Amino acid sequence: MAELRAVVMRADLERLGRYDEHRVRQRLRDGFLPAHTWVIEVDGVFAGCVALRPAGDGEGDGRSSGYWLEHFYLDPTAQGSGIGSAVLRELLERCDREDATVRLIVLRGSPARRLYERHGFTFEREDPVDVCLVRPAGTPRGRGGLRRRPGPVRR
Repeated sequence: MAELRAVVMRADLERLGRYDEHRVRQRLRDGFLPAHTWVIEVDGVFAGCVALRPAGDGEGDGRSSGYWLEHFYLDPTAQGSGIGSAVLRELLERCDREDATVRLIVLRGSPARRLYERHGFTFEREDPVDVCLVRPAGTPRGRGGLRRRPGPVRR
């Protein structure tokens, strides 16, 4: 997973002047929580991962609880095929059943932001490197993405 993160994030981090060969892998290792992480498989082969971590009670900033969508990395050979949309839709359906707000952080200028916006995420704040997006509880589902499941998403 750490190697996939390095491959997927390299171009954006280099563009932002933030790529570090060691740090890009270590950040996943430091924040990896197996209990909240799913492995994405396509035809029985590892294709990526995603984590949906419960937020603390506002995490000290006055916001309500919900989830943080983190460590969503898809092998470049699987990108653009609808797999990311299918995985995201499945996770957001879980959150919708709980009427939960979901937040995520994406690198500035990352093409992944379009995927998230198609699924109801909107701008919340940014800094010189990161953009925080939020999908409030009760957000209507978007119409984009595949209707079929590409393969199992397992924990």
